[in-house]
Amino acid sequence: MAHDNNQEVFLAGGCLWGVQEFFRYIPGVISTEAGRANGSSQSIDGVYDGYAECVRIIFDADQLCVIDLIRYLFEIIDPYSIDKQGPDCGSQYRTGVYSRSHAHLLIARDFIEQREDSRNIAVEVLPLDNYVKSQPEHQDRLMRMPNEPCHLPKDLLHKYRYN
Repeated sequence: MAHDNNQEVFLAGGCLWGVQEFFRYIPGVISTEAGRANGSSQSIDGVYDGYAECVRIIFDADQLCVIDLIRYLFEIIDPYSIDKQGPDCGSQYRTGVYSRSHAHLLIARDFIEQREDSRNIAVEVLPLDNYVKSQPEHQDRLMRMPNEPCHLPKDLLHKYRYN
C-alpha cells in the first residue's frame, strides 16, 4: 500500500468471483484480490480449513471509507442467509467483514447494530487472523471470462462499472 491514506479491508459475500468483479468498479477502490479469510492454514490446496471466500480491497481513504464499502457489500448480499449466497452453499460462502484494523471492525459492528433488522443479520465481523491469496485462475475471473456463471445478476454486478 504505497499511498499513505490507502487502507485495506476483506469482504466476504459468497462466491468471490462476483464480489471481486462488483467492487473493482467502486470509485476509490485501488485494487482487489480474491482470497480466503480466517482459515487454519496458509495452503490453498487440500481439504477445506474453515476459510471464508473473500476479496481483499485496497482503497483510498480520501475517496472512500469503510462504512461505504460495507454499504456496497449489503447491496450484493442476502445479509440474513447463513452459509449461502445465491446457489452457492457451504460455510466458505458465508458473509463477513474482516480487518486487521480494530477501527474498521467497530465501524462494521456499529453499521449492523444501527439497522432495524440487526438481530437477523448473519454477517460476521471479525479480526483477520489469516489471509491466503486464491489461485491465479480465481483472480479477476469474471473480467477475464465474462460468460462464467455468477450468483449476482449482471445489472447488479456492473452497477458501478461506468460511473
